[in-house]
Amino acid sequence: MSANQNINTVHDYEEVLAAMEGYVHGLKTGNVEKLKKTFHQNAIMYGHLGDDLSQGSINNLYTYVEKFGAAPNIKTNLTVLHKTPTTAVVRIEMEHDAADEDFTDYHSLLKINGEWKVVAKLFHLYHK
Repeated sequence: MSANQNINTVHDYEEVLAAMEGYVHGLKTGNVEKLKKTFHQNAIMYGHLGDDLSQGSINNLYTYVEKFGAAPNIKTNLTVLHKTPTTAVVRIEMEHDAADEDFTDYHSLLKINGEWKVVAKLFHLYHK
């Protein structure tokens, strides 16, 4: 019989969510430097903005935030969909970003040198 042990503690989930709070805070304040601390320097981002495919470097996110600024009315709900000791997937439901848009994001995180970093972001923009 195999051991029935939970390898994921509540604290482990809290660490992942704390890493993602940097993303939410960066959006809320329009602070690109705060956002950069959440993402790996080579992170990628893909999703549709209307009919246009936004693809490639996470720098596209930084450009978006620089263009639209702070999102003081943003509302978010974060859920850790799954995690292992070194990987995690987080879903973020988001309303009223700086451009007053609503999104669903999926962030893939990797634990690097003891720190959670987003390595990939997928997003869906909803029509209003």
